[in-house]
Amino acid sequence: MTEVEAQVPLTPERASIEELRGANRRKDEFLAILAHELRNPLAPLQNGLEIIRQVATADPTLTLTMNMMERQMRQLVRLVDDLRDVSGITRGKLQLQRGPVVLKRAVEQALEASRPVLEAHGHDPIVHCRDDRLTVDGDPVRLAQILTNLLSNCAKYTEPGGTISLTVERDGNDAVISVSDTGIGIPPDYLEDVFEMFSQVRVHQARSRGGLGIGLALVRRLAKMHGGSVSAHSVGIGAGSTFTVRLPAIADRVPVLSAPAAAAIKGVKARRILVVDDNSDAAALLAVLLELEGNEVQTANDGGEAVNRAELFRPEVVLMDLQMPGMDGLEASRRIRALPWGSSVLIAALTGWGQDVDRRRSQEAGVDLHFVKPVDTTALLGEVARSLNDGRHVNLP
Repeated sequence: MTEVEAQVPLTPERASIEELRGANRRKDEFLAILAHELRNPLAPLQNGLEIIRQVATADPTLTLTMNMMERQMRQLVRLVDDLRDVSGITRGKLQLQRGPVVLKRAVEQALEASRPVLEAHGHDPIVHCRDDRLTVDGDPVRLAQILTNLLSNCAKYTEPGGTISLTVERDGNDAVISVSDTGIGIPPDYLEDVFEMFSQVRVHQARSRGGLGIGLALVRRLAKMHGGSVSAHSVGIGAGSTFTVRLPAIADRVPVLSAPAAAAIKGVKARRILVVDDNSDAAALLAVLLELEGNEVQTANDGGEAVNRAELFRPEVVLMDLQMPGMDGLEASRRIRALPWGSSVLIAALTGWGQDVDRRRSQEAGVDLHFVKPVDTTALLGEVARSLNDGRHVNLP
């Protein structure tokens, strides 16, 4: 409440408005906490699945079950990501990391991210990129997220054997991306409602294949943050749907969209790694995965133990959970950095908190890399290896 508002008499109408504002603020805070807490059990579950895959025998039934579990895990991670991001936007804590992005590459990234849900529903999208150099000023991760959510939404409401198509083209000064399907369609009266938070079109509920009703709301908010818009079109039930995103185009430039951090890292030098997490299951399972890659690993379950163990173990890499009782990961990172040998260690945060303010706090505490749980172990090790090898770890001697 501002100072001016505080001086205004509290009428019943104003009291109602303040009550609604408070309820909305508590809802946003709850979503942020929920997204964080859901990430903590996801990390050991994902690592456990990877361990089973590496050590299990080639039994067809086991392989089928593992594939199913991994698909469902990825879907759960995506839902948690949506919760986190929509909460960040409503609380004003999500900021774009903007630069020139070639949309063709954003489409490729979105197709890869959407592949599990598309394949699960029996779809192989048709892609028409009519301008391979069409470029926008945007956040490559968020642009790919917009397209991923649209593709996933179409997959949910289109029967196997139906058609999903994605088109990228220029229209004057705009870049236009259209995602269409031959699915169950949307009643004309609901075309705006589908972009509202937690909305579920009543006629879709019997045929929906899951979701929280926030994917399209997130698409609209991200598009607006990019100075663009998104609209939906459908003749009606049974006529399919088309979602169109319009973004300001810029002159062709060298793209800054980076490749995914994951890469096979066989042959990368083994490291001494300290894993710190107050969830003992998460720490133990991550340690097993790292040891399977040939690394020497020790674990700690709180910040104080991490500092003491680091002094004895002298790790080259510390994988640090941030939110722990007692001494948290930020303080533990500061204390490790302050040790005589501490400037030579690479510290990577593994946390459920992924907003810009969280990354900034990590950096201020001396943390080199910031990963949001759950993280693919191969991607993690690949990024750590590249950071050590290409000099991005500025604290190394």
